[in-house]
Amino acid sequence: MNLRNSIPLIGWLSDYKKSQFKGDLIAGITVATVLIPQGIAYALIAGLPPIYGLYSALIPQIVYAIFGSSRQVAIGPVAMDSLIVATGVSTIALAGSESYVAIAILLALLVGMIQFTMGIFRLGFIVNFLSKPVITGFTSAVALTIGLNQFRNLFGVDFVQSDQIHHLLEDMGHRFLELDSNTTIIGGITCFIIIALRRVNKKIPNALIVVTLGIVVMYFIKGTLQSVAIVGSIPSGLPTFTIPEIEFSLVKQLLPIAFTLVMIGYLETISIGKSLESQQDVYRIDPNQELIALGLSNIFGSFFKSYPSTSSFSRSAINAESGATTGVSAFISAVMVVITLLFLTPIFYYLPKTILSAIIIVAVFRLINIREAIFLWKANNLDFWLLLATFLATLLFGIEYGILIGVALSLIVLIFRTSRPNVVELGKVPNSDFYRNKNRFKDVLIDDEVLVFRFDAQLFYANASYFRERLEAMITLKEDKVKLIVLDAESINRVDSSGVEMLKQQILYYQKREIKFYFAGVKGPVRDALFRGGLLEVIDISHFFMRANGAVKFYKTGDNKNQKKYAQYIHQAYQ
Repeated sequence: MNLRNSIPLIGWLSDYKKSQFKGDLIAGITVATVLIPQGIAYALIAGLPPIYGLYSALIPQIVYAIFGSSRQVAIGPVAMDSLIVATGVSTIALAGSESYVAIAILLALLVGMIQFTMGIFRLGFIVNFLSKPVITGFTSAVALTIGLNQFRNLFGVDFVQSDQIHHLLEDMGHRFLELDSNTTIIGGITCFIIIALRRVNKKIPNALIVVTLGIVVMYFIKGTLQSVAIVGSIPSGLPTFTIPEIEFSLVKQLLPIAFTLVMIGYLETISIGKSLESQQDVYRIDPNQELIALGLSNIFGSFFKSYPSTSSFSRSAINAESGATTGVSAFISAVMVVITLLFLTPIFYYLPKTILSAIIIVAVFRLINIREAIFLWKANNLDFWLLLATFLATLLFGIEYGILIGVALSLIVLIFRTSRPNVVELGKVPNSDFYRNKNRFKDVLIDDEVLVFRFDAQLFYANASYFRERLEAMITLKEDKVKLIVLDAESINRVDSSGVEMLKQQILYYQKREIKFYFAGVKGPVRDALFRGGLLEVIDISHFFMRANGAVKFYKTGDNKNQKKYAQYIHQAYQ
């Protein structure tokens, strides 16, 4: 076992230079100034007491700094996962209750175990079934849902909390006039300040500034703002070590939401990690190591009262922009959280909840990706409708069903595309030996007696019938004048038993019609599969050619020295 690969900290720590510390120190402090107020805010989204947001900002980022392959990704509580936690756990227990907290912590353990297991067995590829349009549609819908759920604190009205947008909008429409003017004004001003500061400089710790201003204002004029809800008491002290109590009946109920958190958390981490990786050439992301690191972060985090954590888009970007080059910045950020837990939690007593909601709303609404939808509408209609369907499904049916529908739609689109690949007739380029797509190159020469065609996909059970149908259609278009069929197989990288059987049937069928069937450009592994499947029982090895032109020339002249050499070479290879 290579310890540098299993524990990446060993690798970067052994090469650590003093010159890197300044950047890591500044980045760690900067990230902490954003993480602490966000942690409190995101805990409220999750339906947990604020202190649990700080707990989730502590152990997970330390563990990730040790085992994560990215040196700049920032781990901790995030808005999306917090809402997913609230959605799943609220159906089992009352938000804020002891049992609710215990279930949220158990969920972290469950998520961590799944992530760790997937990493050990190198199953990171599974998440690739979520296409980019599905991810964009899902994250945009969740961002909108999170933002709307925060209107209850932004306006001071106890709106219903739901992950189904029609329930939210219906309740808001009925109770909107109940808004508290003081709360709304403070929330609106906070949103304006955050947006203004971001436009001035994204590195400005806008969350820390508005939180500080809010606490100062509420402390000095609390008598005139009694209607504004505040965070109240947050206990001090570090989380104690406790192993979550595992109830198998609860595990069964939590599995769907756990798998949702696993997929979303992993996708977020890989997306952020790859983005940061592209900006430097010092390290590379290992997807399976990321799963292991996330898994261990959530497992150890659950032992110290953390709810599910993952990487943060905004904090990771801030970390990199502030000069972080290694996981030392994460350790510094964790030290800042420890200092807050030990000494600074009483400061947050007068923090208005509407300010926390404003921080969340501005942060998550930036995740609504309208540009991507416009781009896909112009570039790829099918992907646009996939994005829109996932977006609407998540808004209308909820987060859990939204991601399941997105995965199902991704698989349906994948099956559709692989079952109906591009199939084109090729023509000969004048004064050359090349054959090209006749639909793209209008001057190519077409011979009615010869059909040269290309199949641009693997040939397997899902598209074998389509292959047969398209071949018959192309022959029909030539009014049954065809005497030679040449399959240009350069684009076929795999063939299964169903594909081989279909080819054997087609060769025999066309032999009865006195039509020859040749192969050109077959890759070695594909040729292996064809021969193992018994194709040489119905066709001679001399019917395999290097190029389509060689096949046509052999048919026309009956003499091709290069073809004889190629046939002999193949024959010797399979003796």
